[in-house]
Order: sequence, then C-alpha cells, then structure tokens
Amino acid sequence: MKAVVIYDSKYGNTEKIARAISESIGAQVRLAGGVQPADLNEFDLLIIGSPTHGGFPSEGIHNLLKTISSLEGIDTAAFDTRTKTTIFGYAAPKIAKNLKKKGANLLLPSDGFFVLGMEGPLMEGELDRAAVWAKGLVNYE
Repeated sequence: MKAVVIYDSKYGNTEKIARAISESIGAQVRLAGGVQPADLNEFDLLIIGSPTHGGFPSEGIHNLLKTISSLEGIDTAAFDTRTKTTIFGYAAPKIAKNLKKKGANLLLPSDGFFVLGMEGPLMEGELDRAAVWAKGLVNYE
C-alpha cells in the first residue's frame, strides 16, 4: 500500500498530527500547496487534514479539493484540528463529504484532534490518538 497524508497548517498543530499519522503507517507527507491532482494517481490511500477555520477547511485544502475532479475507487480519510467549542462545525466532516462526492471510498469516519486555544498546543495524548486512528485505516477490511 502506498499512502500519502496531505495537510495544511496555520500554527503547526495540524502538521504535527499529519506527521504522527504518516510515521505510524509509513506514508508520505505533503503540504497541500505543493500537490497537484495528477500526483494523487500514484497512491492507494489518501488522507487529508486541515485546521478548522470558522467551521471549514483551510483555504489551501479547499483549493486542492476544488482541483480534484475524481477520486473514484481511491481509499481516503479526513481529519482536522479543532478546539472543543464550535458554533459552525468542523473541517473534517466537510472534507470527507467532498471526497465522497468525488467517488472516494471513505475507510473510517472523519476525526478531529484537539488543540488548547486557537493556536494550540495540541492536547496531551492527541499525537498518540492520531497514530492509533491511522493504524485503523491500514487495518480496515
């Protein structure tokens, strides 16, 4: 299996989660702004993560998703970083919905990893929880 974690990060928290996921399953990790849709054809598993901004993914993730026309048959998952309080919802379910509309196979429900305050840091244990979540993706039957 060849996997990639694509992320965007404002304060570094989403990047830390992306790297924990990547290390736990041996995936490549790439910043959203450096990815072209054609690059995705070489992967069996696509994991996309974003910080939550006003209930939505970051502009970098939004722009990447807009450029992808089809993910038919590709295994995918979505995650976000978030605070415990929200009025507008979270980014990961919106990313997952977008991936599914493009034909992707969502392996697990999207998940969110918590930060303390707008800029973080990550709550204790979130990096370990991200690694366990990622292992669930590769063990999915």
